[in-house]
Amino acid sequence: MTIAIYPGSFDPVTKGHLNIIERASKIFDKLIVCVMVNGTKRPTFTSAERVDFLERVTSHLDNVQIDASPELLADYARRMGSSVIIKGLRAATDFENEFQMALINRKLNPGLDTMFLTAEHQYMFMSSSVIRELSRYDVDLSDFLPEQIIPDVREKNHLIDEGGK
Repeated sequence: MTIAIYPGSFDPVTKGHLNIIERASKIFDKLIVCVMVNGTKRPTFTSAERVDFLERVTSHLDNVQIDASPELLADYARRMGSSVIIKGLRAATDFENEFQMALINRKLNPGLDTMFLTAEHQYMFMSSSVIRELSRYDVDLSDFLPEQIIPDVREKNHLIDEGGK
């Protein structure tokens, strides 16, 4: 059984993320989508909220498992029995950073390969940070986010705008 891991912050999961998940789930026997810690980001949503979002939007995919982990990706992949990391690419700037991370992960776990999937054209401009900003305004988010989580994203940003979290 080939197990792949699609790691990310998913803050929140976008239609672009979901597109990568759906495509990768057709390639591998099992796909683990893992909410990881990114030390350079301050997430808007808790790890538990992001896991919940992912579970809701992937419930139609039988071979997809949702998880969260604070450990290094190379160690997590070894523990989960995975030899493949999936990374989505939107632009050339994504490739430089992801290529560097792929080399580091391979150094830490020599049996680990990284597979890059390019975003489909309609998702190339999407990023969670831009979508979080748009959600603070009365913008129709249906082109950006899965319908199941739009109310949650709007509610969280409403609370943040009022000074809560």
